[in-house]
This record gives sequence, C-alpha cells and structure tokens, in this order.
Amino acid sequence: MRPCILLFTLLLVLAGCKPEDVPVENRLVRTLVVNPKPIGEDRHAIGEVKPRYESDLSFRVAGKVLSRLVDVGTWVEQGDTLATLDTQDYQNRLRSAEADVSSAEAALVNAQGTEARQAKLLKDGWTPKATYDGALHNLQAAEARLKAAKANLDLTRDQLNYTTLRADFDGVITAVGAEAGQNVNPGQLAVKLARPDDKDGVFNIAETALTEIGTTQIDVLVWPLSNPELTVEGMVREVSPVADPVTRTYAVKVTLKNPPPQLRFGMSIGGRLKGQTALAVALPLAALFEKAGSPAVWVLDQPSSSLALRSITVARYEANTVVVASGLAKGDIVVTAGVNTLTVGQKVRLAAVNLAGSNRK
Repeated sequence: MRPCILLFTLLLVLAGCKPEDVPVENRLVRTLVVNPKPIGEDRHAIGEVKPRYESDLSFRVAGKVLSRLVDVGTWVEQGDTLATLDTQDYQNRLRSAEADVSSAEAALVNAQGTEARQAKLLKDGWTPKATYDGALHNLQAAEARLKAAKANLDLTRDQLNYTTLRADFDGVITAVGAEAGQNVNPGQLAVKLARPDDKDGVFNIAETALTEIGTTQIDVLVWPLSNPELTVEGMVREVSPVADPVTRTYAVKVTLKNPPPQLRFGMSIGGRLKGQTALAVALPLAALFEKAGSPAVWVLDQPSSSLALRSITVARYEANTVVVASGLAKGDIVVTAGVNTLTVGQKVRLAAVNLAGSNRK
C-alpha cells in the first residue's frame, strides 16, 4: 500500500500539482423555479350536458308498431301522440267484452224475475224455502258475473287506449327504440322524453379528485368547449357512491342554474370548482424523491450551489405531474431530472430554469 501512495505522490509532483488542486466537475442539472398558484385555477374536467329528468316511455301492452310520429330532437307537448300499435286484436277483444256484458245483463234480468216469483210463492206458502234459496243464489251469481263482465270491458277499453303512446309532459325526444312494423313487448323502450329546461352537467371524476368535491352543494363553473366565454354557474347535487367498473371514475352531476338555449343536450362541456383554494405548485413526476418513506424533492442552495433534500406534502397526483400542497416556497429551485443519482451537499450547475406552478391547459 505504501509504495502505491508514494508512486501517486510522485506522479503529482512530476505533473506540477497537489492532490487538493485536482478539479472536481460540478454536475449539470435541470431545474425549475417554484411559483405557487391557486390549485383550483387549472383543475377542470370534461363532461357533457344531460337532462335532469328523462323518462323511458313505452307501451303498456304488446303489439305491432303501426307508426312512430316523432324522431330524436322533436319537441312535443303533453298529450301529443308519439307512436301507435295495430289495434285489430284489441278491438276484437272489446267487442267480445261488450257481448259478455250484454249476456250477463240478460242473465241478471232472468235471475231477478225468478227470484221475485219464488219470493212471492214462498210468502204465500206455495214453495219450499230451499227452492227460494236456489233462486236467490242464482241472482247473486248473475250479479257477480255482470260485475266481472263490466270490469273486463273496462280493461279491454284501457288496453285499446294503451295502443296509443302519448307524451306525459312537454319536452324533447332524446332517443327512440321502436320502428314501424316492429313487435314490442310491454315496457319495451319506444322513445325517451326529457324536460328541456332542467339540465345537468355530468362529469366522470377520478378518485384522486374526490377530496375536493366529496360533498354536494359546491359551486361549479361550466362552459361549452365550443364557446369557453359562455360560462354557467352550477351546483354539485349528486356524487356517485360507486365507481364505474370500466373507467374506475365517479359520476358527478351538477345542476346548471338558468342554462342558456345554446347549451344543448349531449354538448361537451368543461367545468371547474368556483373560487380559489390554497396555493400549490405543480412539479413533474420525475422531480419526486423519497425521504424516510415520505415524498421529497432536491432543492438548490444558491449561495453554495449545493443540494438539500426537502420533504413535501402532495395534494394529488396527475398523469405527468404532482401537485404539491406544502413544503416549497416561492423562488425555491427544484431539480427535475436525475434525482436518483444525487446526494446531499452535492455541487451542481444549472441548466435552463423553468417556472413551476403556472397554469396548465
């Protein structure tokens, strides 16, 4: 070992320099300057306009669709005919029910006469009690058969009326599910009818954003993507308690206040929480490091040009960025690349400096 040291010292002397004179190259790092912004300014979601009240209208009886008088986008008023079924079978049933009522009425008249005669004979002592009881029983049965026939007649009349599908309220048709010539079952969708004045903005929100909208009665600003200048105020009225099994997002429904006519059903919209929240800064994911199991970043000490590891609090993670809630101050210089190869106190040189925390689109 001692000969090796002597040889190294000799080489340095021959080169005309000392060990402490050996230059150490500072590492070049990419950084950005922290500039906190309100976290709500660049936090928005994309959704669509949907009716708050939408009804699936269907026939209450089965049959063959004779006609459909409306299409998607048709405006209708309460009581307007939307579609009809072939009525031949139901008209035949109606005539049969009417005949049953006539027959039951005739049988009742006959039973009433028989009961009256037997009652007089019984009173005069010319017939036994059993015979009168039989006549009375026949009268009661005839009355019951007439009631049943009339009820069946009312039912067949209702079924005939059910072959015409009418609008329950004023609205606009948003979907159709039956065509002329198609056989449909009771309850099968024929058309969808929506109330035109009650509109919702529906957004699918990731679970990382639910901390901001975990409750209802939160004010929201909404705008159509085709016209960002047209803003509409709304309020969160419903947050789905269950995530979508495919997208793993949660449906958030926002009631729009006085939506303008330009905001149509199915239109793509943007939305964000109204007002400003706490200041935060957005960093690239590559800037994250770990300190004692907690997130941290490398911060440059400008006077000494050396690095220090600082713990931070993360507000949320996004696709390519992380939003920092606390731990950084305005003007701090954070290393954004190669953080896994750095050490505490390491000397570095700065590459191009960017600003962190500016609004992102």
